[in-house]
Amino acid sequence: MRAPEPLRRASIRGLLSIMTRDQITARAAHPDTLTRYIAELADLVGFPTEPGAEAAKSACLAHLAALMAPHGVAARVIEGDHPPALLLSRVEGDSLPTLLCYGHGDTVPGLAGRWAEGLDPWTLTESDGKLYGRGVADNKGQVMVCLTALRLVLEERGAIGFNFHMLVEMGEEVGSPGLNDICAALKDDLKADLVLASDGPRLSQDLPTVFLGARGAVNLTLTIRHRKGGRHSGNFGGLLRNPGTEMAHALACIIGPRGDCLVPGWTPDGIPDDVRAALANITPAGGEIDPGWGAPGLSPAERVHAWSAVEVLAFTCGTPDQPVNAIPPEARAHIQLRHVAGVDGPAIVPGLRAHLDAHGFDFVEIAEPEPRFPASSTPLSHPFARFVCASIEDTTGRPPGLLPSQGGSLPNHVFTETLGLPAIWVPHSYPGCNQHAPDEHLPRAMIPGAIALMAGLYHDIGQAGRAGLGLA
Repeated sequence: MRAPEPLRRASIRGLLSIMTRDQITARAAHPDTLTRYIAELADLVGFPTEPGAEAAKSACLAHLAALMAPHGVAARVIEGDHPPALLLSRVEGDSLPTLLCYGHGDTVPGLAGRWAEGLDPWTLTESDGKLYGRGVADNKGQVMVCLTALRLVLEERGAIGFNFHMLVEMGEEVGSPGLNDICAALKDDLKADLVLASDGPRLSQDLPTVFLGARGAVNLTLTIRHRKGGRHSGNFGGLLRNPGTEMAHALACIIGPRGDCLVPGWTPDGIPDDVRAALANITPAGGEIDPGWGAPGLSPAERVHAWSAVEVLAFTCGTPDQPVNAIPPEARAHIQLRHVAGVDGPAIVPGLRAHLDAHGFDFVEIAEPEPRFPASSTPLSHPFARFVCASIEDTTGRPPGLLPSQGGSLPNHVFTETLGLPAIWVPHSYPGCNQHAPDEHLPRAMIPGAIALMAGLYHDIGQAGRAGLGLA
């Protein structure tokens, strides 16, 4: 029996959609796609976009704009009292959903001279199946994964089926100064429904990952000063207060002997049941875990993705490289709190002050030397999160790892709070990528799958947009 005509037409459209999707994701694995990706990434890596290199940052953004112009993507450079940014846009219809994507093109310092022999931070180099260069993983390589996937959809279909904006900033590595103001000023222009961004690592190289937020980051400097110069450790030892000893005890009242946070108010009240369930089978940090370290009673995944952690980043007194027989006049420690949403941000420093005072350390000075990243997240139950996970499973054949929050910090709050949008992150690096260190790299074998994953996702968003289906 012949199917009713409307149903038959719908079935044909569905079959054609599946065929087009398969064609798009198959192109991601074609050698020509990878060759083009590597060549374009090499161009981006060649711009030394480290802190202070404003000319290189502007040139890199201009290069990205020129790269996308032939594909009907307009470009707008945003300048001001902040690092430059670029808004890439393709608008296909007022009735279609609008996707705001995000990435950054700035990097940490290149650290030239500290890379392995034959490697240079500003030259893309392939060795032993890995692509080396500053920004390859964080974040130029991930930006190019997203843009390459977008072009595959356009080249196969002639349209993407939704309105696309991508904001590429050049200040993420120094705290994203100006990003909040940029997004607030562009809110009416963007009129986005959803945010889809790529940064950070997957849980492991072979497990596609989705995370819905980021922990906040607060860096604090603690200082103890008692006198202008050192005093002879024989003549004054046992008589004068030693700032190094005092600082060690002050740190011990902030962080327990097993690494747990001891400051009241610096940890959440608890972990919601749906978050515990999502993290039940997750192994964080690529499995590099010291058993028994961190907050007691929590799994390793809960400690990283649902709890707070305090770390000592540096601790100095005296002259460590050339110790002398003297009681040092001062000691200084740099600590960092990474906290999840639910911790009262404005109360963090006052809480530490009260805690130190209560333990007899009222003489410890506290300073916050750099801007902080607030914590923020999109609920696990959000329909766009389910949509993204389903699309990735269609492409890869397995469900992705789903995290309520990544362990690191990103400007997620700009999207969820300033713009009021759900934000979903799909990262394309892995824990061993050496980001922020010498020898930053991505395995060549990761890239086709990452492009296919994003191309399938863009295709599915376009299909939903054409069908008038809401994602949010």
